[in-house]
Amino acid sequence: MYRVLIPIDTNEDRARAQADYVTSLPNASENVEAVLLFVFTEEGENLPSDLQQFKTATRIGSVRRAKERLEDNNVDVTVLEDSGDTADDIIKTAEEYDVDSIVLGGRKRSPVGKAVFGSVTQSVILNTDRPVVATGGSQM
Repeated sequence: MYRVLIPIDTNEDRARAQADYVTSLPNASENVEAVLLFVFTEEGENLPSDLQQFKTATRIGSVRRAKERLEDNNVDVTVLEDSGDTADDIIKTAEEYDVDSIVLGGRKRSPVGKAVFGSVTQSVILNTDRPVVATGGSQM
């Protein structure tokens, strides 16, 4: 079985592009297992304390879209969630689940944007020993 880690952010187009890449792998329905990971960060996914009990990755639209796309193509899917530092969590999960590759959803950024905000994709590529694929998707 070929196991891929698909870290998902909140962009549905990128999530679909990542899922489409995985479903395009040879014999994906028989030989591929997908592990979807959504990392709740301090910035955009905070919820009021009374709603924290409902905070789950399966409620995120992009996670649902990727999961649906994979399941529609008979790819086994596991959904995970974490909170904290996105790049570190991706690398930790890749090691914990012993994935064969990581499929990231890339996006275009200006050189200044990369310098100011950093890049999860760049950090993962530089700090993992596993193959990394960056798919496209619309900007957000």
